[in-house]
Order: sequence, then structure tokens, then C-alpha cells
Amino acid sequence: MTVPVINAIINFSTGPSFAQAMILDTGILGTNVLADSAAVIVDVSNQINRIETNRGRTALSDQFQTGALTLRIVDQNGDFNPQNVTGPYYNLLTPMKKVQISATFNSVTYPIFSGFITSYVTTYPGESGEDVAITTIQAVDAFRLAQLAQISTVTGAIAGDLSGTRINEILDEIDWPATMRDVDAGLTTMQADPGTNRTALAALSTVATSEYGALYVDATGSFVFQDRDVTAGSIGGTPTVFADNGTGIDYFDASWILNDVLIFNKATITRLGGTAQVALNQDSIDKYFLHSYFLDNLLMQTDAVALDYAQAYVASRAETTIRVDSIVLDLYTPNYDTGVVAALDLDFFDPIKVITTQPGGSTLEKTLQIFGVRMNISPNSWKTTFTTLEPVIDAFILNNSIYGTLGYNVLSY
Repeated sequence: MTVPVINAIINFSTGPSFAQAMILDTGILGTNVLADSAAVIVDVSNQINRIETNRGRTALSDQFQTGALTLRIVDQNGDFNPQNVTGPYYNLLTPMKKVQISATFNSVTYPIFSGFITSYVTTYPGESGEDVAITTIQAVDAFRLAQLAQISTVTGAIAGDLSGTRINEILDEIDWPATMRDVDAGLTTMQADPGTNRTALAALSTVATSEYGALYVDATGSFVFQDRDVTAGSIGGTPTVFADNGTGIDYFDASWILNDVLIFNKATITRLGGTAQVALNQDSIDKYFLHSYFLDNLLMQTDAVALDYAQAYVASRAETTIRVDSIVLDLYTPNYDTGVVAALDLDFFDPIKVITTQPGGSTLEKTLQIFGVRMNISPNSWKTTFTTLEPVIDAFILNNSIYGTLGYNVLSY
């Protein structure tokens, strides 16, 4: 049985970049970053006894959340004692240092998590019978940094900016490196920046929502902005198939759910300075009762675009069907190379199809997008959990809803 090799790297330099410093006349252009001295970068892979990562979007808010890492290190020499003056990391063990987790399988290295350390917690487990300490490192991704950064004005943010341009302008405002961004151009034009006091993350999220796109931090530590063509349209790509009947990659567990969490049959969307645009589906209200959705102070330029948003959202969410809430892959399954690659390679918006055989010979089958990735790794276990959802807005509905042509029951004030 071949399993991935875990790589855990701590970078004790400051600043957002995870690259090694490039001193003048040394280093690799396009890979390293210019600095006065090389960073202290250490590989602690052989000291790890547990890793937990969690990245993804919550279903109710339709927003990606701050990614998190728990890294449990066995410290046999007191290296992670911040008061150990002879220790290799003395004066380096401070919050906001960088940590990266990756995995190597069949000579390919896959990123898992890149973020910033928020705490070091040291314990001394008596049951171990050994003279060791356990240091548990907690880390978060760059969403936390954007949440901590307060802004008011955004330089150059004028009316008519495409959403991707505005995302870049906000990232420029907090000096986020251009090399750590993957930003689509966007399809929705923005109003001028409102110039109010708010966090950089709030400003970024408002733009992403106004586009009905997505903003998140990927496993390499880069900010990613994807426009609505990607968030809605990627479900049409070729899905990776997971099945318990031999027609796809086997899986450890799948959780199917049928509930009302994703039902919204009335949406009220208001742009900054505009009037509330309301769309509803009375048949859905009669069937499921009222499920309301509100967004305000968005930055699309016209009420017509806000109304289009409301109509498309209700049309996508007025009904519900059974779906896969999560699927778990066990990477320690024998002869599981395709499953291991899927577990390490698939990420947000990748389409997957899940097939589960039911008693009596019937099946459950659904194609969805990945919206969450969780890893639980220990010396003798590695499980990857994908949480899945249907697209925020259905691609067909989105493409046929421009300026109120859906024909659904619509109220606009």
C-alpha cells in the first residue's frame, strides 16, 4: 500500500510570501523574493503526529470562511520552548509566522494548506511515559489578515470598474503581493468605492457577492476571485465519479441529506444607493413556507442588475432535492492510487458525481461541486472529507435571467 508523504514546513520570516528569500546575486527569479537575508525555514515533517485542516464555504451564508490548521508536534528537545535560549528557534517563536502543509505522492507534490500561526500551545502528556512535550500549532489562512486590516478609501476604485479590477485595487490597498493572487476579470461593473470604514475582507466580500462570484484563499496561500461564469458554470465540466458499485472511485462514507437549508423563495437585493429589488416564487412559498434571503449595500451599478440577481437566486433555490452533504475518502485503502490523487488534487468548484447503492437495488446519484476540503492525518490514518453543494446560482438560470426575462413572480419597488 502506497500512501502520501506529508510535508510540514514552518517559515519564520515576516511578510505574506511563503517563498524563500532571494539575496542579491542568488536565488531563482520568479520563485524567490528579494530580501536582505535568507529566511529561517524548517522542515518539521518527522515530528508531526497529527494534522487537521479545514477550508471551505458555509451553506447558509454562501461565503467562504477562514481556513484553519491544527498541527501537533512532538518536541523531544525543547525546540519549541520560546524561553530556551539555546534552542534553534529562540526569538523566532512568535505569532503570524508562516506554515505550509503539502503531500507528495507518486513524485507529485500537492498543496494542502498555507497560513499564519496564531498560537503555540505546549502540553506534557503524562501517559506517554516519555520526556517529551507536545506543541500544538494553530494557524489560519490569509482571510484572517484581510479581516484584521481596516480600510476606508480604495485608491483608483472608480465607477465602471469590473469586479476583478476592484478586487485587485482592494488587495493593493493592503499591499498583498501580486504574485499571490488569482483574480478573474469579472463580468459585473461596480459603483465607485463607498469610502466607508470597514475591513478589507468585508470590502472584498461585497465585490465578490455583487458579482455572484467567489472569493477564497487557496491551498498555496493565494487570494482567488472567480467570476460567476466559473462559480455557476464549472458544474458542467467532466465530474470525477465516486461510486460504491465499481463504476467509479470507491469511498469510505457518503452522507446524503434532504432538508430545507438551501431553500430560498423570496430574495431582496439592494445596491448601495438603490431601491430594494424583490423576487419571489409563490408556489415554493405555498409548499415550504416563506424562506427569505436579504443582501444590501452591494455595488452593482444599476437596480436592473440587482433585480436580475434576486430573480436568478430565487429561481435557483425555490426547490430542493436530496444531495450529498459530504463524502469521505480513506487514503489508507489498499490499491487506492486514483482515490489518493482525487483526495489531494480536487478543490473548490470541481464537479463530482456520487453514486450510492441503496437496499433493494435502488441508487442515489448526484452531481455537485466541492465547496469544502477537510484533512485528518495521523501516523496510521488519513481521511479526506469533501463537503459538496449545488452551484450558488444555476448556470442555465443565470444565463437566461438577464434583466428580468425569467418570467418568475417578481416584485420590484
